[in-house]
Amino acid sequence: MSTLILPPATVPTRRHRRATPGRVFAWVALIVAVLVSLFPFLWVLRTAFSTSRSLASAPSSLLPVDFTLGAFERVLGLSTHAQAVAQGGSGASMNFWLYLRNSVIYAGSVTIGQVFFCAMAAYAFARLRWPGRNLVFGIFLGALLVPPIFTQLPNFILVKDLGLINTFGGMILPGFFMTPFAVFFLRQFFLGLNHEVEESASLDGAGPWRTFFQIVLPMSTAPVTTLAILTFITTWNDYLWPLLVGNTEGTKVLTVALGIFQSQTPGGSPDWAGLMAAALVAAAPVLVAVLRLRPTDPRLDRLHGDEVIICPHHARRPRTNPTASVHHAQLINMEGLS
Repeated sequence: MSTLILPPATVPTRRHRRATPGRVFAWVALIVAVLVSLFPFLWVLRTAFSTSRSLASAPSSLLPVDFTLGAFERVLGLSTHAQAVAQGGSGASMNFWLYLRNSVIYAGSVTIGQVFFCAMAAYAFARLRWPGRNLVFGIFLGALLVPPIFTQLPNFILVKDLGLINTFGGMILPGFFMTPFAVFFLRQFFLGLNHEVEESASLDGAGPWRTFFQIVLPMSTAPVTTLAILTFITTWNDYLWPLLVGNTEGTKVLTVALGIFQSQTPGGSPDWAGLMAAALVAAAPVLVAVLRLRPTDPRLDRLHGDEVIICPHHARRPRTNPTASVHHAQLINMEGLS
């Protein structure tokens, strides 16, 4: 059985602070910053729930003009061509559900592969000792100075030579294994973990692989989850690489499809209501991923200081070395001794 000792929950006491001019100015500045940040999102909502024909009649209105769900119906393929034109749409159509599936496959695959391999690389750089570790990490970290646009052409040539154009493999492969930022991000967290935990697992006979998957990785839920969210959002919003590699209907992602949808207007202005509705629906999976992946109890990941995790195999494995047994007991009871 695995035992986890958490610090007791404390109820913070609130003190009433005086409303000084500096504090009032800080709150006013914060409220203004929040309103400025939310205004583009509110404007997208206002446009999505309006009709394209009525937008020009009230361009300064903060509320939807001729409130309707027609833009969402056009995006989801629930309206006919005649209904779309009647509401001011361009009549252009997009296979939203197909492009949504492609985006989920692309972003999900890159996120899973990148988080998995970057976690192993970061653990090797942070906790394992091998010749030239710091030198290799410094060279690897230097890749952060290279702008991503510089690697687009070499990657495209490589994918083309491998025959992976217009395939998910060609889209996923360049970012599947690791990125310098992800390795650096997880390595900094692994450096702060207590060495006593790994030593306790080593005394129980656990090797580096077992220690990483059964001890270190469960302790790193918060940074791994954070990296997964950042990677998923970045990959979901990626436009240039999917545009270069995936041009068929079976590989086209939502960002590319939205750009094509905007340019399909035969004349006049684009279908802004339909475009904003598509952008809102496309952002929904990202919001769901953020809410689904957020940690539930941050205390479970604060295994620093006085908190102790007991190796799940210490009670089942016999020990014949009395020195190791005493050292192991001291590690388990170090909270009581501190």
